[in-house]
Amino acid sequence: MIWKRWARAESSDTETAVAAPVEATPAPASPAAASVATVDAMSTRPAFLESLWREPAPSARATPLPRFSASASDDVENEDGESNIARRRLALRDALGASQPVIGRDGFAGRHDALSQLIQAIEQQRVHVVIYGERGIGKTSLVHVFAETAREARYLVLYGSCGTEAEFSAMFRSFASRIPRLYHRSVLPNSPEAERGDNLDIMLGETFGPRELADLFAEVTGTRVIIILDEYDRVLDPGFRRDVAELIKNLSDRAARVQLVLTGVAQNLDELIGYAPSIRRNIVGLPMRPLNSGEVRELVGIGENAAELHYSEEAIGMITAMAGGSPYLVRLLAHHAGLTALEGRRSLVDESDGRIAVERVLTDWNASLPRRVQASLGREEAREQWPLLVASARAGSSADGFFGVEDVFTELGGSTPQAGIERDLKRFSNPHDLLELHDLGGELRFRFRYPGVSALLLMSAAMARITA
Repeated sequence: MIWKRWARAESSDTETAVAAPVEATPAPASPAAASVATVDAMSTRPAFLESLWREPAPSARATPLPRFSASASDDVENEDGESNIARRRLALRDALGASQPVIGRDGFAGRHDALSQLIQAIEQQRVHVVIYGERGIGKTSLVHVFAETAREARYLVLYGSCGTEAEFSAMFRSFASRIPRLYHRSVLPNSPEAERGDNLDIMLGETFGPRELADLFAEVTGTRVIIILDEYDRVLDPGFRRDVAELIKNLSDRAARVQLVLTGVAQNLDELIGYAPSIRRNIVGLPMRPLNSGEVRELVGIGENAAELHYSEEAIGMITAMAGGSPYLVRLLAHHAGLTALEGRRSLVDESDGRIAVERVLTDWNASLPRRVQASLGREEAREQWPLLVASARAGSSADGFFGVEDVFTELGGSTPQAGIERDLKRFSNPHDLLELHDLGGELRFRFRYPGVSALLLMSAAMARITA
């Protein structure tokens, strides 16, 4: 996990420190919370987090209601200073907005090596590709930019996002309905089938499996087809995965001009596709690595050019440290930091803007959690066990989020007895508490009930290190 690697790299430098509040943030809920000393600053809850679990202060006076700064067509009509700021905010959103994946090359930074490997696997090796990595690492953005590049080379690229209820025949019938029947070997250009504009789905039976589908796709000629199955890890039906593996094998055995690209959250290839030795020679695994510092700078530079901003070295350093190589977090933090500077009518984004960006992200993440979870994080027991909770978040780095006592023991450096860790984890695994507890054949496995809790814990640990 990105945060796990970052945390381990920093955890060797321990020190006794006070987690001071970030400038311009409310004071902690209690005096004791402002002066908590610890031997591991990364595992200390930053003092400004205390404000997240306080009741909001009443407004002193009424203020004008907010209004949109641009029309629905993104037009800013006036030419005054306010309109200039509004226009730059919109440009920053388009360049660094993190709510949607990158779909064009203009907003794509880094990942040149990954894109090159993907193209080479499809074009030179004629294999199927499985792209895997952590959540937010840029898999979907990569395949969108790859799709644009492939279409320029006249490939027929079909994109589909998998869901938990994905069904093989329904999904692949939809793909077949987007492949013109003209590309079937049996259809002549001037035939009635071609002139009617039929698609390949008309050639499928009411029920079909991977073998019948491979027979149809093996007859594709005159083009090459790339089928992208995004978020493949979300599929719950093992039958769907078996059928996809069988389809890959049959397409490869028939040298069909149809190739699959799968993406999903996983730490390794087997975790995503399962144990399927029969197709190993037909696929290439492409792991997505974290962005390096140069790629982070390149990504932030897109926002600088679009919104006429300059991020200081200190601001970029903070974004790099807090994002841990995640393109999603780089965009999210850089976007918030840039907005903070624009709100202050400044073109220089400095370190203080970066800290405010981290606070805003943590506040948003906390607000997205159920109220009972917020209450659980804010109670005294969670404050006392913050190092344990952070270690648990690091330990739960697998795609399914499960971890055991030994995993947390390792993350804590082996300094805490395992019996004590098990006891304390169980305290947080009540029906409405932070953790789920599963007994798998006598082995206790834990998982955070809400993934957002883990993200909040890990970023707060990183922030504590910086503010110490």
